[in-house]
Amino acid sequence: MNKLLKPVFLVFMASVLAFPPTVKAQHALSPEEVKDHPAFIRDVIIIDAGHGGIDGGTSFQNIMEKDINLAIAQKVFMLLRSMGYHAVLNRTGDYALSEENHWLGTRSRHLRDLAQRKELSRQIPTLVVVSLHVNWGRNTSKRGGLVLFQNEGRSVLLASAIQQQLDQLYGFKGNIEHGRPFYLLNQIADPAVIVETGFLSNAADRAMLTDRRGQLQIAKAIADGINYYLTVI
Repeated sequence: MNKLLKPVFLVFMASVLAFPPTVKAQHALSPEEVKDHPAFIRDVIIIDAGHGGIDGGTSFQNIMEKDINLAIAQKVFMLLRSMGYHAVLNRTGDYALSEENHWLGTRSRHLRDLAQRKELSRQIPTLVVVSLHVNWGRNTSKRGGLVLFQNEGRSVLLASAIQQQLDQLYGFKGNIEHGRPFYLLNQIADPAVIVETGFLSNAADRAMLTDRRGQLQIAKAIADGINYYLTVI
């Protein structure tokens, strides 16, 4: 099976207990065949769990961003599925996506990781891409969610919808920002946003980010924002 699609099909198969499949997997698929594969009969929401494996992201003591990203991503995935959306995760465990990229001719692990994340949206029909991360600031009083958008109108609307929900959760108004320097936002053709779910450097945010109930609240805010974008805007 195509290495890029392996984590997607793992998530897809993990959800069949609740959503029985209508077809059986057959042979390894080319990118062209994937576009027409019955597993992806509709455009999907790609949930990008930032970092993973050797790339831990930001940290506080023994708390790693990669673990928070995955925990929240899994919850967003389940919430979207419960709403009836077709959603996929690009990683289901603690590993770096660069390990699955054997096609890009570069020695840069970081670039292979980013390219692998981008390529998934090219190989399956994609509605939107939502990349989850955790923020860090020198000013420990700074807190709350922050959504970064592409230089593209649909991305701005998606970012605004998610930001509004995060603002309600955290209790104050934040501002979306143009993620000009970020690879994924520049390279992905579909509407995409990066969601900084909170500040690990802030004690109150950290408590929410590392608590299961807090993670679920954050995931619900993100899922509700995505749903609002797709149904109302």
